Amino acid sequence: MFDEKVKSVLGRYFSKVKNQLPSNFMVAKSIPANIDLASEALLWEEHEKRLDEFKKLQGSISSIPELSEARPSFLDLKIKIAGMLMRHCVLCEHRCGVNRMEGQKGKCRAGMEFEVSSLFDHYGEEPELVPSFTVFTMGCSFKCLHCQNYTISQWIERGTTMSAEEIAEIVDRARRNGSRNLNCVGGNPDQYLYSWLRVFNMLKENIPIVWNSNAFYSLEQAKLLSGCVDVYLLDFKYGNNKCAKEISGVDNYFEVVSRNHLLAFKDADLIIRILVLPEHLDCCLRPIVNWISRNLSLDVRVNLMWQYRPEWRANERKELRRRLTNKEMVDSLNIAKEAGLRNILT
Repeated sequence: MFDEKVKSVLGRYFSKVKNQLPSNFMVAKSIPANIDLASEALLWEEHEKRLDEFKKLQGSISSIPELSEARPSFLDLKIKIAGMLMRHCVLCEHRCGVNRMEGQKGKCRAGMEFEVSSLFDHYGEEPELVPSFTVFTMGCSFKCLHCQNYTISQWIERGTTMSAEEIAEIVDRARRNGSRNLNCVGGNPDQYLYSWLRVFNMLKENIPIVWNSNAFYSLEQAKLLSGCVDVYLLDFKYGNNKCAKEISGVDNYFEVVSRNHLLAFKDADLIIRILVLPEHLDCCLRPIVNWISRNLSLDVRVNLMWQYRPEWRANERKELRRRLTNKEMVDSLNIAKEAGLRNILT
């Protein structure tokens, strides 16, 4: 069904889909950890030790073993640290510092619990992912002028408050009914890390976790995702900070997002999404694909997305008021190939 290029870079993911290997969160749940430590600093030290143990154990697994759940576990440790981070929220690189456990809200406007727009088996994702059980949560750390999910990301629609227990039960049922993975998305999933980790801890079925993010999360969040995520599905939107600031309202974009792509590539399987914007081939697309070819792999899975359409406030910028031309589509593919990329989906 999939060519050898796709299988070679997503091999572990395919093995988990077929229940030939355990998903990462299941391995994390089997590793004992000390969560009764007095400070955040000591908990992070414990996390580094257990992460090393996780990597050794994961590397030794070649089939589905009998993994017994530890209590407390490495995943319990992650949950505790995430809860502490929520009290001075630094889950994304806005680093708002608000106490979300006490009801304060930062740029993403998310609270303590899930606010869900919809959840269903999605067939419009990359072919290797579908059917993908997709949970669209409310809010986002970006304010993209052209956001196609702006009613979700900008809280224009009203979400439904759901508990981690409710989500876990629904996801387990979806997996038993044939879903290939759990796709954590939005909006954006990053602001709900604390809730997602609790979902992973409650799951009973072996289901690969797909983290579908704008990749603007903090280094702290990157560490907590490591050992839980099986496939990072990350956006790479801009090739420079100026475009990112003007269109999405974020600072230090390229430094943060390139760092997180590099960490994701080392940590698990990776699929990169590049939404090609009109008139942004030289300023954004070219630097992105050149960075990928120099720093990751020529065979990394790259989805070159041509489905841009003007939405929300796109008319505030002249070049965003139209769709791509056929020439821009052809040119974008040529730019990616000139960078040496060999595993491109369009």
